[in-house]
Amino acid sequence: MPSLIDIRRRIRSVRNTQQITKAMKMVAAARLRKAQERVIGSRPYSGMLDELLRNIAAAAANQDAAEAHPLLSRRPETRVQLVLITADRGLAGAFNSNLIKSAQAFMAQRPGQEVQIELLGRKGRDFFVRRNAKVSGETTGISQTPSLRHALDLAGTLMRRYSDEETDAVYLLYNEFKSVLSQTVVLKRILPIEVDTSQPARDYLLEQPVTQFLDNLLPRYVQLGVFKAFLETAAAEHAARMTAMDAATTNANEVIDKLTLYMNRVRQASITKEIIEVVSGAAALE
Repeated sequence: MPSLIDIRRRIRSVRNTQQITKAMKMVAAARLRKAQERVIGSRPYSGMLDELLRNIAAAAANQDAAEAHPLLSRRPETRVQLVLITADRGLAGAFNSNLIKSAQAFMAQRPGQEVQIELLGRKGRDFFVRRNAKVSGETTGISQTPSLRHALDLAGTLMRRYSDEETDAVYLLYNEFKSVLSQTVVLKRILPIEVDTSQPARDYLLEQPVTQFLDNLLPRYVQLGVFKAFLETAAAEHAARMTAMDAATTNANEVIDKLTLYMNRVRQASITKEIIEVVSGAAALE
């Protein structure tokens, strides 16, 4: 049976851990507020760009100009590029493990294809580098505070590889922010660009030729898609960490209550034992 000193030390250790989890929860909540504002602010712009691209692509289809653009051309997927966006830090529940499992499932479903993986985030980098995966590039240190410059650099690299036919398709794998308690793993193909022309399209009057307009619009569409994935992942990471730290704080409370109850029982047992010894000694002297 552990002594009272050992139990008190353990209670003190759990309380110190609880203070850390509370602090991490507060920090994650403050960062989540800013990240959530960026995500919500980007969604209307993304929706308008999708609608604009759909309408312009419909006009281009009538002029047989859509297939002429290299970012719209489709070919058999023999060389696939997967962009995995994970976090640089842990303590976020199943945030990183769900992404890594989805990436493994993605590669397992394509046994006859050459899959190269672009790793963003230290957790995904550490996992796949140790397993000798075909890594086309890696970037760390940007998961919590992604900037537009990082998205532009990555989008430019992905578009160059696709235009030069180094890859036949580019997929993004990231966590989409739904709410504080819900984050969804999303697998999205960004190259070749898919345009839904089934819905009625608006008729635009363009001063530029359609091909020239697509040359300006399609790169921006890819850049926005990458940047939106960065923002969604950052917000989802903060939400997952805040939820995980809240659960850890609650668990620490339960552990402290159990240890306190156990300590009281041990102390009561020791007091009872001392009383029995005193009474037995007094009875022996009579």
